[in-house]
Amino acid sequence: MKFPRLRPARRPLLAAAALSALASLAPGALAVAPTGLPAPEKGLNLLVVGLDTRKGVTPEEKERFHLGGRACDCTDAMMLVHVSAANDRVEVVSLPRDSLASFPAGHRDRRTGEVHPAHPEKINNAWAEGGSAFTVRTVEAMTGLPVHRYLEIDFRRFMDTVDRVDGGVPVCTARPLKDPSTGLDLRPGTKRVAGGEALQYVRSRKADGQMDFGRIQKQQGFVVNTLRRLHDGVLDDPERLKAFAATLRGTAAAERGISTAELLTLAARLRNLPPEHMEFATVPVRGFNPDIEGVGSTLAWDEKGAAAVFRRLAEDRPLPAAGAVAPSEIPVGTYRPARGSSLICP
Repeated sequence: MKFPRLRPARRPLLAAAALSALASLAPGALAVAPTGLPAPEKGLNLLVVGLDTRKGVTPEEKERFHLGGRACDCTDAMMLVHVSAANDRVEVVSLPRDSLASFPAGHRDRRTGEVHPAHPEKINNAWAEGGSAFTVRTVEAMTGLPVHRYLEIDFRRFMDTVDRVDGGVPVCTARPLKDPSTGLDLRPGTKRVAGGEALQYVRSRKADGQMDFGRIQKQQGFVVNTLRRLHDGVLDDPERLKAFAATLRGTAAAERGISTAELLTLAARLRNLPPEHMEFATVPVRGFNPDIEGVGSTLAWDEKGAAAVFRRLAEDRPLPAAGAVAPSEIPVGTYRPARGSSLICP
């Protein structure tokens, strides 16, 4: 079977919501032992993924928040977070879950034990086939960048982490958002949401006609607004802050997994970072590939535009401007970086 080949960026080395949310700590909050969190000369790259798993979710929560479908055990969200070497900028690049990847021969499927030949697949299935280690290697191959640390957040951990923000996190919309798949039902304006409704919001991709690109924008906005809410009683309370970070991190082992102490260390490095020094984008995409048997519809990255984005991160420079990348064949998928300050709810 022939399939489109996805070429990785040909350059030297490219929160979750919560890591960005930890970006502003009180100076006295870092009461942890020294850690091994690296400080690379060209900046730190953290891969944050959101897992579609229902482990630990109660039957009542599944019904209330429309979580009763079959879990794909894959990554619904992937964000590559770049922290500048000077700790004065953060760039967040989302990788759409349906991006076409080419998995190499010789890796063993963690579910079946089968050793696979080379085959095409959506990027979100890297975790399903090989867990965190294979996910990290896949992202490194596709971006040309090293992944220094990794954080994965499943449904249970996401809801519990958001519930540690007293009063919830604001989400906002200029028009009604209603998604029968996730149960999301928002009126125009701003509303604070707790864990379960927050999960409905960041999972929704049928409410605004923008497919996965709209969902990515919701996820990025949720990152910034979580950061803003943490200023109200969490950042100046070391015990609450440590509990927040520990809930976010969880206890699962993962390839290059960031520790709770390392989250606090990184947060301390970024404690004075304002939202306008954070930038969010989706990797440039060209359009949809022809359907592939056994894989379905996939997204093709814009090879030149993606290489320019990852080259900037490799060089520890800000993202390219929107006009520097050709428009996508999918209008809603056109590359448009956004400042964090522009995503804050009124």
